[in-house]
Amino acid sequence: MNNKTISTENIKNMIFTYRGLQVMIDKDLAELYNVKTKVLNQTVKRNIERFPNDFRFQLLDSEKKELVTNCDRFTKLKHSSVNPYVFTEQGVAMLSAILRSEIAVKISIQIIKAFVEMKKIISANAILLQRIEKIEIKQFLTDEKINKIFNVIQNNELKPKQGIFFDGQIFDAYKFITKLIKEAKHLLF
Repeated sequence: MNNKTISTENIKNMIFTYRGLQVMIDKDLAELYNVKTKVLNQTVKRNIERFPNDFRFQLLDSEKKELVTNCDRFTKLKHSSVNPYVFTEQGVAMLSAILRSEIAVKISIQIIKAFVEMKKIISANAILLQRIEKIEIKQFLTDEKINKIFNVIQNNELKPKQGIFFDGQIFDAYKFITKLIKEAKHLLF
């Protein structure tokens, strides 16, 4: 990949979420840093003390399967006996320190900027998700109330005190219906 064609948007497309963390796959990082994946991982192993589990971890079989299923560019991983490693934002920052090349420094800066933009997007959407969750809770409570009303109606548990039409007393029936409609309007507004 030519370094001049790497945009923040391209990098954002390489960021995935696993175990609640935003991460990048070792294969993508190696391509960005212009090294082989094996070389990248060997360099990390030589400096493993710089990469605790919250900086870098290996995907589980189920996570690798999900990655291969969702991204066509990782189909070669399907038959690989080794699961890929992923790096968090801190792991990417540490990579630039151990790779020590001009490309690594420049690419790491671009990657960190992409991570920051992704965090901004996620935090902006978090507020919307909270509002949607509140609306869903209100809707659920309303649905429960409506279901209770329907159950009462279906079970005939609600017995009228009197009928709407009385024995030939149309005026009283009209008065009763008018009062009922006024009360309904009052309750609605």
